[in-house]
Amino acid sequence: MKKFKILYVDDEFINLELFEISLGIKYHVFTAHNGIAGLQVVEENPDIKVVISDMKMPIMNGLEFLRKLCTKHSEISCFLLTGYGLTPEINEAIREGLILDCMSKPFEMELIDKEIQRVLNK
Repeated sequence: MKKFKILYVDDEFINLELFEISLGIKYHVFTAHNGIAGLQVVEENPDIKVVISDMKMPIMNGLEFLRKLCTKHSEISCFLLTGYGLTPEINEAIREGLILDCMSKPFEMELIDKEIQRVLNK
């Protein structure tokens, strides 16, 4: 059975490891420690279906990363994770369709998996 490819971007390495361990059985999980590395992963793997990004990261935040990503790859479904709650900027990104949803950190793998499945089953 072919596994769908997903990407998780976060500057906290423990979160990258937890994500890969938790969802790596079900999906082909790629990880990146910042937005620049995330863009490179997608360039090398254009068949990635879902990208999930942390909001607060150095170099570029999650929304900046996802905006750059979607200018070239609008077919990818994107989600944001934040430990700081919804901001007007995040709400605007949801309204404009840049991200499908924003989930809270610490993340709940069941909820994330459910959102990924919802997108993949469309």
